[in-house]
Amino acid sequence: MRRIRSLSVVPALALAIAIAACSPSGLDGNAAATNESAANAQGQGKRYLSQPLVTEIYTADPSAHVFGGKIYVYNSHDIDGPTPEDDLGAHFEMRDYRVLSMDKIGGPVTIGPVALDVSQVPWAEKQMWAPDAAYKNGTYYLYFPAKDRQGAFRIGVATSKNPMGPFKPNPQPIKGSFSIDPAVFTDDDGKSYMYFGGIWGGQLQRNTSGTYDPNGSKTDLQADDKPALTPKVAAMDPGMTEFAEKPRDVVILDERGQPLKGGDHDRRFFEASWMHKYNGKYYFSYSTGDTHYLVYAIGDSPYGPFTYKGRIMEPVEGWTTHHSIVEWDGRWWLFYADTQLSGQTRLRNVKVTEMFYNPDGTIKTINPVLK
Repeated sequence: MRRIRSLSVVPALALAIAIAACSPSGLDGNAAATNESAANAQGQGKRYLSQPLVTEIYTADPSAHVFGGKIYVYNSHDIDGPTPEDDLGAHFEMRDYRVLSMDKIGGPVTIGPVALDVSQVPWAEKQMWAPDAAYKNGTYYLYFPAKDRQGAFRIGVATSKNPMGPFKPNPQPIKGSFSIDPAVFTDDDGKSYMYFGGIWGGQLQRNTSGTYDPNGSKTDLQADDKPALTPKVAAMDPGMTEFAEKPRDVVILDERGQPLKGGDHDRRFFEASWMHKYNGKYYFSYSTGDTHYLVYAIGDSPYGPFTYKGRIMEPVEGWTTHHSIVEWDGRWWLFYADTQLSGQTRLRNVKVTEMFYNPDGTIKTINPVLK
């Protein structure tokens, strides 16, 4: 494992100095443009709200958890592969996972060794996208999406006795799973639920019949005046490795109590489900994708329905972001990612910032770029 100083609270100029000190191989062999990118951003006067947690590897899609008093971040490990960029995310060619850990936010960050590689997963072929993790009865569970050999995304699970891994994958994906972005929430009663799904490259629109259709829509249902595609939720079985029920729709309502429409791109679900609980209410948050917002809706049950309430974060630098929300030391923190280090959509860096609630329970909107 490599231990490096956290950059979450230093200014952009210090970041450029730190990056200049890194060898090219320290950034997966793709650091040539990194120092230039940081210098250009500094020269243009761009000021970021937060700085990358690590600079030695590219990271995205952070799923933060507090296990045993420490903070662990389960994130995608971005690489610079050869595939041209397209709207379905073929250029996101991630092959493995490396877990970040820290004793406190703002403190040193440890980059773990490879926790799981696609070559170790019997059913998976490529694209180890955004993961999540959970803990129960002495075992840590890593949940991950990957494409099988038919090109369909499924969701797998791997286990370990160490939160940093290595993780041993189950030989088959979770039965009945499809699409991407698993997020597992454990309620106060100990029952756990998985939220998942994503449109466009996440293939939710190609699984509407219960069977993957490789020739289905490229984007969504292509019905702007109809209810938008919904993410899915399923209770987990006691062993945390299979669904205990058939996945249900996560319905997101507007202020009039009607499901959000497919054409409402500023509010409808795209990807990046996350669930947390605050003052007895369930907060379902997600990314709007092509409009680049992190937003949230509130409900009274882990199954919903959830009523849309607003934005958590304005657009980051980069195409979109994927987040998590965690309570630590009596404060709430938003983990997210942008492209500050590389300026490239496929090469991102994880960040963290504090999140605040209004007295009525709504969340104060965060701008990731300072004016």
